[in-house]
Amino acid sequence: MSVVAIYPGTFDPITHGHTDIVRRAVKLFDRVILAVAASPSKRPTFSLEERVMLAKQALQGFPQVEVLGFEGLLAHFAAQHQAQVLLRGLRAVSDFEHEFQLASMNRRLAPELETLFLTPAEALTYVSSSLVREIASLGGDVSAFVSPVVDAALKARLR
Repeated sequence: MSVVAIYPGTFDPITHGHTDIVRRAVKLFDRVILAVAASPSKRPTFSLEERVMLAKQALQGFPQVEVLGFEGLLAHFAAQHQAQVLLRGLRAVSDFEHEFQLASMNRRLAPELETLFLTPAEALTYVSSSLVREIASLGGDVSAFVSPVVDAALKARLR
């Protein structure tokens, strides 16, 4: 049986922390879907199409990873793609309460899905998309936190 894991998020933008979670996940699962959520209420910097494209470019070295955009309930998306596992990244204890709530709700909506938490490499625990966007918007160098294609896209967008 092939095990499919979905790693959902807004990925606005995808960071090295996200990529590190993917690197860990491909060792554990036959297929990983990076599910880029539309999340219009978060007012993302990049459109859904742009975030999907940036994630595809950042993850091009992982042939068993598929990058897809989605709208609506994650539970429906997971069922549509016959996923058995939801992956969530935990950077710090402060992430846990929110992630625990999401996992509990997803279990209620889709009891067949298991949520698995992965942590990034220690050197990446402080990296978040919101911090990367803020630093980039203030003219700071974010090249250590994102792929070159994402760095260029941030510079072009936030100039």
